[in-house]
Amino acid sequence: MDSAETILLSRSDVAGLLDIAECIQAVESAFLLHAQGKTIPPKILGANVPGGGFHIKTGGIRTKLEYFVAKANANFPDNMKKHGLPTIQGVIIVCNAENGQLLAVMDSIEITIVRTGAATAVAAQYLSRPDSSVATICGCGNQGRISLKALLKVRNIELVYAFDSDFAQSEKYTEQFSKEHNIRIIPVYDLKRALRESDICITCTPSSTPLLFREDIRPGTFIAAVGADNEFKQEIDAGLIASCKLIADLKEQSATIGDFHHALTKGYVTLSHMHAELGEIIAGKKSGRTSDDEIIVFDSTGTGLQDVASAVIVYEKALQKKCGLKFAFKD
Repeated sequence: MDSAETILLSRSDVAGLLDIAECIQAVESAFLLHAQGKTIPPKILGANVPGGGFHIKTGGIRTKLEYFVAKANANFPDNMKKHGLPTIQGVIIVCNAENGQLLAVMDSIEITIVRTGAATAVAAQYLSRPDSSVATICGCGNQGRISLKALLKVRNIELVYAFDSDFAQSEKYTEQFSKEHNIRIIPVYDLKRALRESDICITCTPSSTPLLFREDIRPGTFIAAVGADNEFKQEIDAGLIASCKLIADLKEQSATIGDFHHALTKGYVTLSHMHAELGEIIAGKKSGRTSDDEIIVFDSTGTGLQDVASAVIVYEKALQKKCGLKFAFKD
């Protein structure tokens, strides 16, 4: 490609280039490299506005080249109902970290969805019981869909309970996945009952009030808490955070915008309650699950590490397959 040209990639381009299994491997590698001090440390900047918010996430990684990635995302949970627009909208830029060259600009929706599901799968692989067979998906939108697809790559799930505040969404989710996968899925009204029968729970909602409480979680459960990506969102009660083994994607981020943040501000825990970052467990620096009875929560706030790992896959495949439009910003 001409050094003066940048590849422009639409959402459909990205979707055609980003495979969930490949993304899981790349995200796992990115977390490992970060634990080894081999990344450009991820950063975040956010701004909340009525009805939603904006954030910028950055990070860098070395594969064949050294890459820097920045994502600017808008997140408005009621967009579809009010405006007919996606909840998430934004762009990702991919740069050569050695000379600053702008290599690609791509839509962020697909990468945000897929890389989040990939992190959930990596965490489940390291932190859930290997014999886990029953899962609850709390939130049956796009993230709930990719979360289950990713989970099925690492665990032999036989039964899924699908819960959503809109029961019609739970039914739609059940119908879709029952056709796509040889798996039993049951839409449920009663989240507490589903949790008491589950080995794994994935929460992916925009909730600002807790959905999961300690008394509803049975021993040995693994929880991936995906929804809290700003300081106003909360899915996990502070009492449950205080009683679990807590793992973060990034400790600093979890303490400021994750479910951990709420337990900290309410005085249920101190910073020392955070057991490890996921990368530290992958690298063998910290222990993961040490007993079948441990309740483990993965506070998944979403990081630039995941974005760079995914965007590099898309960019390198786009080069290979000659996808996207070429544009010279410096003409």
